[in-house]
Amino acid sequence: MRFLSPVLAVASSAGYLASHQCNAFVSPQPVRPFLLINSKFPVNSNHDSRPSSRFTNRLAASAASLHDDSLAPGILAINAALPTLSPLFAELQSLPYFRLYSCDMLASCEYVPQDLFECYTETCEIYPVDDEKVPSDIKNADFEEHEFELDGWARWDMPSDDYYDTLLFPEDYTGYDGADIWRFIHDRIGFHDGAMSTDEYDADDWKADFNKAVSGLHAMVSAQVIRGMQVKIEVAGGFDSESYEWTDPLAEFKRRLGPQGETPEAVENLYFTMMLLLSGVRAARDRLLMDCTMGKVGDAKACQILQSILSHPLLDDPSIEAASHRLREHALKDSNNLWEARMRTRDLMRIMNCVQCNKCRFHGKISTLGLSTALQLAVGHRGTGGDVAKIHRVELAALVTALGKCSRGIDLCLEMQL
Repeated sequence: MRFLSPVLAVASSAGYLASHQCNAFVSPQPVRPFLLINSKFPVNSNHDSRPSSRFTNRLAASAASLHDDSLAPGILAINAALPTLSPLFAELQSLPYFRLYSCDMLASCEYVPQDLFECYTETCEIYPVDDEKVPSDIKNADFEEHEFELDGWARWDMPSDDYYDTLLFPEDYTGYDGADIWRFIHDRIGFHDGAMSTDEYDADDWKADFNKAVSGLHAMVSAQVIRGMQVKIEVAGGFDSESYEWTDPLAEFKRRLGPQGETPEAVENLYFTMMLLLSGVRAARDRLLMDCTMGKVGDAKACQILQSILSHPLLDDPSIEAASHRLREHALKDSNNLWEARMRTRDLMRIMNCVQCNKCRFHGKISTLGLSTALQLAVGHRGTGGDVAKIHRVELAALVTALGKCSRGIDLCLEMQL
């Protein structure tokens, strides 16, 4: 597998609000601003991210260059928005609509042989919530929406009485090694023929866009792992040597997400994935607001929290459409073969059943469904976009939740540039 050099995170805001972190994560330190040098995007005291007429793409936060110049305005827009956007996702995590998922934690692995009980630590485990804590509206919606297209995008597990809570069991560093799973994902579920054999993430093909989005998903998970390591060290008083192999978070960041690491383009790909998720949430905005009006999301306070995200200026910034525009443009050129994208997202969901850390499996499934929903809304079956009216409650919840995860992932990357 061939990797290209990266873009590191750039921040166009001097302040950073740390209150968005869930209770599993230590609050980050303030992030100083990073400026673009010789950039086509001027940086001034007001952090104006509107493009100018100058064109080059070197970033002060990295000696490397941005591979896809069209993403640069969106990257600046995201960085400028995070101080006000990220804290909103912490509030959103408290809403049952976005935190409760009926998930099959006993599904067998269909892709690779496995040893039993690979993850021995208690932090790997999650447990269903009490039945009475699951609102009947959520249960009813999930049971009513259980049908799916055989040739559709990734599909969620059949609903049951077992619901799991992302607030009770947030992302964490459990010590589980998922390298074999990610190797399978990149080698077998990713695309490598044709133009992708020489340019895996930025070839003129929707398959490269798919690879880039999946790599961004991996980068998001890596950021969650690194954040969890920081918590174990800074909050929990260090690693339990009997349960965890100690790893320095900065060294792990360099290995996973740095310019000389395993995937040099990982952080750029993370931004690409976040843009797809932002576009997906924007496409689903009216549907989510309708669910609010109908009382499906919760009470007035719950709707106010959701509306604060849906009305955020970043969702209406045209620069964040760069990723979905690129994907649609490529998909329309090869719409007869988009069935392959749908099939691969189904494979991506099922490979999560091979993850032998239940907490990791749970969050991996949610993130995968969120990405699949964004892809579905971006291109649909023929490259023209999906029908938001057909999106299920669990897909909407996963889409918004995955966006929050991406936000926290980029926050981590910005912190690591200090």
